[in-house]
Order: sequence, then structure tokens, then C-alpha cells
Amino acid sequence: MGVISGPRARLVVLLAGVALLGGGCTRLRGHQGYVLNPDLVNSVQAGIDNRNSVARVLGQPTFASQFGDPIWYYVSRDTRYFAYNHPKPVAETVLRIRFDEKGVVRSIDRTGIEQVAKITPFRKTTPTLGRQRSFFRDLFGNIGAVGAPIGGGPQGGGGRTGP
Repeated sequence: MGVISGPRARLVVLLAGVALLGGGCTRLRGHQGYVLNPDLVNSVQAGIDNRNSVARVLGQPTFASQFGDPIWYYVSRDTRYFAYNHPKPVAETVLRIRFDEKGVVRSIDRTGIEQVAKITPFRKTTPTLGRQRSFFRDLFGNIGAVGAPIGGGPQGGGGRTGP
């Protein structure tokens, strides 16, 4: 069996390279959070269901309110992205179920992707008050400070001078 050479070999190598590179450009889909089943969600009724029945039908919420009225949130997000890129949301649903003080469903609200806010940080650092110190100042800044009197000298205070 001989080795393929010439224009045919170049074409095979070129097609293999294009196939490998094209695989990285494939659009990927992702899902995060709760999987909403419209039939189950529509079966929950205000004034009839309570926390236990909602938990049996829909499962545990994505998160629950910690303060104020008891509210359960079920969050679902679908994303699209190319390999090695940040996912971009294309669909999002937040199901909010409010309960009264007895644990009976008071209301059911649903919001979508129109409520998603894109936040772009100004910089990749958190501003702090005080001095701006470099990495080397933090690393070597305490050399010579060990054993030094506190307060700037013998009259500076801050330490015990007598028995």
C-alpha cells in the first residue's frame, strides 16, 4: 500500500483541517435552571394550592425570599453561544409564586427576558479608599518594620516605657 501524494493528498488534508476548524464555530445551546412544564405551572391555582402542593407539583424553588412576603422563584434560562465565548441569553422565564401568611398561594406572576439587565463593569478592579499599593510594595513593604517601635519613636507613645 502506497502513500497518497500530490493534489489529492493536499485536498484531503485541507478538508480535514476545515472540518476541525469549523467544529469550533458550531453554535451551542445551553439551559440553566428550572425546566418549566407549562401544564404543571398552569395547574397551580391561587387561593387553592399551598406550599406543600406547589412543592409536590413543581418541586423545590430555585430560591425563596428571605425577607418580607414569602415568595418562591423558579428561574429558567436558555442560552446560545459559540465555543469559548460567553453564553448570551435568548430566553428567560422567572415564575414568582407569592404565599399569604397561612401558606396558601396568593398570586402567580411570570416575567421573561425583557427584565434581564446587562451590567458592564467599569474596570476589572474594585475601587478602594486609601493608598494605591503595588504588588511589590505589598510583598516587600514590611521589610525592616519588624521590631520597630510603634508610634514613630520613644516619644511617640503606643508602647510601655517603664516597668
